[in-house]
Amino acid sequence: MKNISTFLFLAIGSLVMAQESYVLSDASTMTIDGSSSLHDWTVTANSMEGKVDTDGKTLNAVEFSAVVADILSDRAAAMDNKMHEALKKEEYPKVTFIVDNAEAAIGESQPLKGTLMIAGVEKQVSVPATVSQEEGGLSVKGEQRIALKDFDIEPPTAMFGSIVVGDEVTVKFDLVFKKS
Repeated sequence: MKNISTFLFLAIGSLVMAQESYVLSDASTMTIDGSSSLHDWTVTANSMEGKVDTDGKTLNAVEFSAVVADILSDRAAAMDNKMHEALKKEEYPKVTFIVDNAEAAIGESQPLKGTLMIAGVEKQVSVPATVSQEEGGLSVKGEQRIALKDFDIEPPTAMFGSIVVGDEVTVKFDLVFKKS
């Protein structure tokens, strides 16, 4: 009985020890590219949080969020205000993505399937990504096209409706995670 208890203790201990956690670093970037009837545009997510748990070979859990108030353009405050209004910044201050069943192998390109919440609307999505081992951490890179109408977002307008934002945007991300 003593040998069985010792074996179970060591087995459980080695499983716990094999789990590694990572947090999102400041080296991470995320941009959103879109179009309008006047010009193409890009905004940048300047404040993000995230964490990844891995067993060393596969991702076990991924959580990510971007603060809506800090998604900004380099054009003008008017554009930022219209975008924040469309994203319902006051009611839903963050855009979140939680991978439901990670099991993504490190070192491979594959979809991360999870729940994306934008402006209070949750959708199951499959985001193509490449997960790779970096110096002291992990990198998750990819891009995803999103239709605003899928999240009940009315494309913003300006100049009395003469300028209209296109319904599709492309989110590009290069998320760098460091050991926590």
